[in-house]
Amino acid sequence: MKKTHLHISFLLLFLFAKINTWAQCAMCRAVLESEEGKKLAEGVNDGITFLMVIPYILVAIVGYQVFKKNK
Repeated sequence: MKKTHLHISFLLLFLFAKINTWAQCAMCRAVLESEEGKKLAEGVNDGITFLMVIPYILVAIVGYQVFKKNK
């Protein structure tokens, strides 16, 4: 039972932790660096990070369901 709580704690930590990442492709970076305002670049970074996280969450949910069913 404690292992499950530990896994859930780590999952929540990683989901809600604000990590400053730079998730731009080379072309996006080149276009956004030429601009004066950095707000657009931060928005694109956040969007890319959000789109990157969703598949991992879905795989984790499916993996948990398979684990739960086989247990």
